[in-house]
Amino acid sequence: MNHVIELEGVAKRYDGAGAPALGPLTLGVAEGEALAVTGPSGSGKSTLLNLVAGLDRPTDGTVTVAGRRVDRLSEHALARFRRAHIGIAFQFFNLLDDLTVIDNIRLPAQLTGTGRRAAAARAGELMEMLGIQQHAHAYPGRLSGGERQRVGIARALINRPELLLADEPTGALDTAAGHGVRDLLRELHRGGQTIVLVTHDLALAEACASRTIHLVDGRLVLDTYARDAR
Repeated sequence: MNHVIELEGVAKRYDGAGAPALGPLTLGVAEGEALAVTGPSGSGKSTLLNLVAGLDRPTDGTVTVAGRRVDRLSEHALARFRRAHIGIAFQFFNLLDDLTVIDNIRLPAQLTGTGRRAAAARAGELMEMLGIQQHAHAYPGRLSGGERQRVGIARALINRPELLLADEPTGALDTAAGHGVRDLLRELHRGGQTIVLVTHDLALAEACASRTIHLVDGRLVLDTYARDAR
């Protein structure tokens, strides 16, 4: 079984003398798996996501993503690795308001050296797949929350990353828009995309994930698979 994520003995402390915010934790996420990370506020969910994304470094242990030890990479190498191998969809979208939808989506591709025309073609594919092609030349401020989240997911997928990280992707959306994003994540998983989804919403986890882990006070207390996931 190929693992996209491998955590070995990972712990993160923000206060050197205090209890760890996360861990120690050993965890593998297989290629094509959709993992939901649940737990109360302060349980370590965001810390785990940040360690996998290389946005933070562990106090102890090793973090390997797509075959690379991200905890060993320099900041410059991390940025390059993240753009090529990890897509991140944020709760509050993090779109650039002065760029159009298509320019927001293709920006990460251009930053990795993809030509403007090729980046635009890939962005067009994603916009059609996600049902936002009619907004290609609109600015994010003119879109609904659900449409902006779809733009954010398209941007996260532009470089065909091995891993998609979704941080509370429905947390800022109304019920109808949230259901649309839920259905989109399910479709991406069916297509073989490896996903780590951080959410407070247990219904979203149940609908989208093939596996769910539950954190409490930085510790893994539950690790369950969906009935049809094995």
